[in-house]
This record gives sequence, C-alpha cells and structure tokens, in this order.
Amino acid sequence: MYPTVLTQLARANPFSAPLFSLQKVEEPQQSLHGQRTRRLAAAATADEDVSCDFGSSKYYALCGFGGILSCGLTHTAVVPLDLVKCRLQVDPDKYKSIGNGFSVTVREDGVRGLAKGWAPTFIGYSMQGLCKFGFYEVFKIFYSDLLGEENTYMWRTSLYLAASASAEFFADMALAPMEAVKVRIQTQPGYANTLRQCVPKMYAEEGLWAFYKGVVPLWMRQIPYTMMKFACFERTVEMLYKYVVPKPRSECSKSEQLVVTFVAGYIAGVFCAIVSHPADSVVSVLNKEKGSTAVQVLKKLGPKGVWKGLVARIIMIGTLTALQWFIYDSVKVYFRLPRPPPPEMPESLKKKLGLTE
Repeated sequence: MYPTVLTQLARANPFSAPLFSLQKVEEPQQSLHGQRTRRLAAAATADEDVSCDFGSSKYYALCGFGGILSCGLTHTAVVPLDLVKCRLQVDPDKYKSIGNGFSVTVREDGVRGLAKGWAPTFIGYSMQGLCKFGFYEVFKIFYSDLLGEENTYMWRTSLYLAASASAEFFADMALAPMEAVKVRIQTQPGYANTLRQCVPKMYAEEGLWAFYKGVVPLWMRQIPYTMMKFACFERTVEMLYKYVVPKPRSECSKSEQLVVTFVAGYIAGVFCAIVSHPADSVVSVLNKEKGSTAVQVLKKLGPKGVWKGLVARIIMIGTLTALQWFIYDSVKVYFRLPRPPPPEMPESLKKKLGLTE
C-alpha cells in the first residue's frame, strides 16, 4: 500500500514527475484479432459520430489543415501589430511605444503601410501551422506508444513538451524563409514593398543563406514558445474541467467546449509570449542587419533591450494563441474528428496504487 499523502501530492502537482515507483502486476492482456492493443487514456473518445479513426492518415491530414487555418489566418490578421512590434525592437529610438509606432508608420507609409509583409506572413505561418499541429499529433501518439498507457498518464506533461518540441523543430524550417522576408520588408523602409520584390533581391545579395540564417534563433524563440503553448494549454484545459467548469466535459455542448478551449488558449498565450520574447527580439534584429550573428545581436541589445516590445507581444500572442486553439478545435468539430477528453488515470494504475478495491 502506498502512502496516501504521497499519492495525493503526485496527482495534484501538474508539472512534476511521479513521486513513486510502481510494482509490476500481472494483468490479463486485452487482444484484438490476436494482437494486444495499447490505448492512450487521453485518446479515449465518447461514443459519438466521428469521420475517421484517431491517429489515422485522414486524422493527421485534417489536423494539418486545421493548423494551416489557425496559424495562417491569425498571424496575417495581426500583421499591423506585428509590424509595430518588430520596429520597436529594431529601432527603439524612432518608435517609442505601441501608439507612437502606429502613428509614425501611418504618417510615413499611410494606412496601407500597416499591412506590409502580409504575404510572407500568410505563407510562412500557414506552412508552420501545418507542421506544428500536424506533427504534434503524430509525435504525441508516437511517444505515447513508446511509453505505454500508464507511463503516458504519469508523464503526460513531459510527453506534451517532447511532442511539441519535436514538431516545432520541423515547423521552423518551413517558416524560416518567409519570416526572413517578412522582417526585411517590415523593418527596412525602401528595401522592398512586396514578396515578389524582396525574395529575388535577398537571394542576389546573400544567396540561399539569407532565408535560413535566422533558423537557429527561430528555434530558440519558437521551441520554448511551442512547448509552453501546447503543454500549458493541455494542462489548463484539464484543470478548467476539473476545477472551474461546473459539469463534466461529456455533458458540455460543443460551443461550451470551444469556450473552454479559447480561455485555455489565452492563458497559455500569455506565458508563451514571456518565455519566447528575448529570442524574438534577436530574430527581428538579425533579419534586419546583414552579416550579424545571434550572439552579436544579443550582446548589442543587452538584458533590457531584449524585452523591448513585450507588452505588444503579450497582447498579440495572447489573442493569437487563443484564436489559434479556437480555430483548430473548431476544424476538428466541423470535420467530426476524434476530440479526446482530458486524460484520466488508467484502471490498471489505480489498482497498482491501491486506489480501487
């Protein structure tokens, strides 16, 4: 029998590793057509009409499509705020604040100037969303199969972190070229006004390296951001249903579930912005200046400089992340994809912990 207090602590702490070890218990194996099946507790779906199997090729493809919509549309919608944020980071002497940044930009470039960089933003972040959300689902199931049902439950936060980091590694390689183009258009007035003007000019000056020199700082910015985005979202949803929502998820309507998704997404977005902002500042300056390295830019900005534009980014990323999760979950609802409820402790683990008779 395990100590009751220790068990309660392990279950209550959302981010810790298990505080106990398990003894091996022989259990009857469940089989399907002679093969043992392993099912993630979080992947268990309610008895509802779904259009495909959880973890099928169609499921992954539609999740990727949801990622395209959620990231491509939302990032394009906040291009004006992103433009001002980037200019605050690279030229703080000229752009004093968010309000001042908007007024200076409109005075110099007109209202249309606020939309600079929309095309590379839409293309780049659509490709990033495809890889981010699509590969997250792939890696989450892959790592879960490696861990097994019980370890998946106990180490679920670590699983979310590992799956999201793996997905973002590939997503940033898809994003890097268009991110470099976007920042060059937004932060160097007169360099180029459109995607078609900027790409050949950058290639002629610096070659292919111009589009990928920011990929390492992108990893520095986006991987911690995405790890926080997914892990914090998953655990926040779990806690909202456990402590805030007055009825079980199975009794909530689809609309009510989407409201929970939006709230959890916004909470996750605030933490995402704080975690990734220093690297975001480095990326903005690096893509503006030729021949600079990430280390050089970091030394130039200093401890205070890397936090310039944080308020604008919290507003932008908080709203952005909430909308992304809302759109992504809405796509799952529309296409009737399996939407697993928050994970519950497997019965076999409850027996090992002495939580059931």
